[in-house]
Amino acid sequence: MPFLIMLREGLEAALIVSLIASYLKRTQRGQWIGVMWIGVVAAAALCLGLGIFINETTGEFPQKEQELFEGIVAVIAVFILTWMVFWMRKVSRNVKVQLEQAVDNALHSKSNHGWALIMMVFFAVAREGLESVFFLLAAFQQDVGIMPPLGAMLGLGTAIVLGFLLYWGGIRLNLAVFFKWTSLFILLVVAGLAAGAVRAFHEAGLWNHFQDIAFDLSNVLSTHSLTGTLLEGIFGYQEAPTVSEVGMYFIYLIPALVLFFTPPRLARQATNNVR
Repeated sequence: MPFLIMLREGLEAALIVSLIASYLKRTQRGQWIGVMWIGVVAAAALCLGLGIFINETTGEFPQKEQELFEGIVAVIAVFILTWMVFWMRKVSRNVKVQLEQAVDNALHSKSNHGWALIMMVFFAVAREGLESVFFLLAAFQQDVGIMPPLGAMLGLGTAIVLGFLLYWGGIRLNLAVFFKWTSLFILLVVAGLAAGAVRAFHEAGLWNHFQDIAFDLSNVLSTHSLTGTLLEGIFGYQEAPTVSEVGMYFIYLIPALVLFFTPPRLARQATNNVR
């Protein structure tokens, strides 16, 4: 799960950087590429520092406060990843044009051109990085083994390599198909995070409703088995979930899938009709 999320988030950031660099080079403004990288490095440093700080300080919480924090982080991750999926679905067709217009505005602003470009790139990359930070915090809290960090590093490394290959023209990816299928996968992952948030709030003593066991698959697919462990790490699978966990899973997933598979034009018409 961390591998795919970091691959997608890293590729989004790499795509943004490569599009900006290509546009600067194509418009004879290659001297600004070095300035662009200042914004990239600053954003990466901010996200890395924030992630390390939060991860290191949360271990000092008492048990109930720790569970509460895990639930809050899971909820934040749910909102951020959901927004990411539908934002990319909306702008994927014209993201190149939007970036080029933003570069032109930054370099033609009356303020210092360099700082304007740095801040533009900084906020674009930081957005992707902060999405990754909150998701990885939620994922690491569910699985304390070595595989989530390793998967995250492999995903980010793969994204960086793909970003350079895209910039140099060595490969051509069907980005629309890539983002469509990874978005669908992410919605399944986020549904598991939503169910996990309910479980964390129960353990923190904030939610005690519908705590009967919905079903027990421990004899069929235990979380101690290889398959069960993988499903738990990727989708938040539980062998004996409560009614509230199962309910939250589908309360999130069903509307999200309906909106995801609704054509954007029809979705906008439906929203206007409601208004």
